[in-house]
Amino acid sequence: MIKYIAKRLGISVVVLLLGSLLMFVLAINAGDPLADLRESNSPNRDNLMKQRIAFMGLDKPWYERYLEWLGGAAKCLYGQCDLGTASSGQPVTVLLSSAASVSVRLVIFAVCLAIVTGVILGILTAIRQYSGFDYAITLMAFVFFSLPVFWFAVLLKQYAAIEFNNWIEKARFAPLTIAVTAVVLAFIVAAIVGGSWKRRLITFGSLAVSFAGIMVYFDAVRWLRKPVFGIPMYILVVIGIGALMVVLTSGFENKKVRNAVGATVLGGIIGYVALRGELMTNPSVPLLLGLLAAAIVVGIAAGQLLGGFSKRQATFASVITSLLASLTAMIDLLLSNWAAYLKDVDHPIPTIGASTPNLDTSWWGYTIDGLTHILLPTMALTLISIASYTRYTRASMLEVLNQDYIRTARSKGVSERKVITRHALRNALIPLATIVAFDFAGLVGGAVITETVFGWQGMGMLFKEGLLAADPNRIMGFFLVTGTAAVVMNMVADIAYAFLDPRISR
Repeated sequence: MIKYIAKRLGISVVVLLLGSLLMFVLAINAGDPLADLRESNSPNRDNLMKQRIAFMGLDKPWYERYLEWLGGAAKCLYGQCDLGTASSGQPVTVLLSSAASVSVRLVIFAVCLAIVTGVILGILTAIRQYSGFDYAITLMAFVFFSLPVFWFAVLLKQYAAIEFNNWIEKARFAPLTIAVTAVVLAFIVAAIVGGSWKRRLITFGSLAVSFAGIMVYFDAVRWLRKPVFGIPMYILVVIGIGALMVVLTSGFENKKVRNAVGATVLGGIIGYVALRGELMTNPSVPLLLGLLAAAIVVGIAAGQLLGGFSKRQATFASVITSLLASLTAMIDLLLSNWAAYLKDVDHPIPTIGASTPNLDTSWWGYTIDGLTHILLPTMALTLISIASYTRYTRASMLEVLNQDYIRTARSKGVSERKVITRHALRNALIPLATIVAFDFAGLVGGAVITETVFGWQGMGMLFKEGLLAADPNRIMGFFLVTGTAAVVMNMVADIAYAFLDPRISR
């Protein structure tokens, strides 16, 4: 395995070097970095041109300039990057650090949401093969996959931001909206649940009435302007999460897993009830990260101490329960501060930029502001990626379900839940390692259009400005991040394959 990893690492370094050389040659021949000064009528034009030639090294041979850049980039290995100066006179390192933080934040949100949603939909469509739900999800996957991202982004700005901001001032639902929304949601859930037509009709009718009742209540109390979640709802949701994890991993007949998850749920409830007041008044990033780490430790401890012979299953279920309970607590805290945030801003869902300028609000207000700014670009990138994850997961899942060992497990009387979650799912997810690697790197480098539409100063904008200004230093800074991300993620995928299938490393 060590020899295999060393080989892949060496190949990755060679690919990066060759790619950087090709990119540099293309960048220096993409235009004239002095074009704007040549057209200037400034009396000190010649002096400005000499200064730019000096700090960009335009008077040196191309290979010497490349070696200087390569030497500065190599210093990044020990934290002293020197990527030269942009045509604007700013250090590229400063521009790159700001742009990379913006793009990576956007891409991580988009990739995580796309993976979770796409994999779940892919599994459900494979299980419900050739059903109405399968056909509907397949149709939507192809539609989103073929949508031009700039057009979809503009639609989001119009209907998910501008129209929503106008509506949220009153936050009232029309009777027709309630009826249509309740019917559509009930139809979707009934299609997912499946079963006989009688069961589907009962599920559809009960859910339609339930969804309509919830929306009527939201309309009456204007819940979206003053959302209330609170401790009672948190307790119910966390208990539901724990029950779901037990069902998915082992079933309620396994007392060890059930006890471990139950202890995790109880610990999460007690901890959140005790600390909610402190989190509302004195929040901080270190405090939240510390509590998240503590929640994971509690999940691991519960699984190891109470799992018995099912320690692995119990630990996995307990840790996932802890993470989802922590996410639920975060949602509760954000909702509790939503009403105060609406008083501080004119437009709660922004259409441009990564933050609201000159905003004076609380810590939670700034957090909500960051999340609302990232909402629309994340949706634009996520919905496009979900389509590919859904199709790949469905195809992989169907292939695995037709294997002999799956038939053997079913013939031995193994429950369908265990066949899906413990036998089929693990092997079906192996091919997705490559897709995730390329998708992450592709989104980092390919968000140019999305960042332009939403006015984000990320890697896409850095590349665009460098290309327009014929600035090789900015272009090479873009390549350093995106190229390294692509190669590293691809190498990680290869190593993951080697761990999953030892035959590859031989």
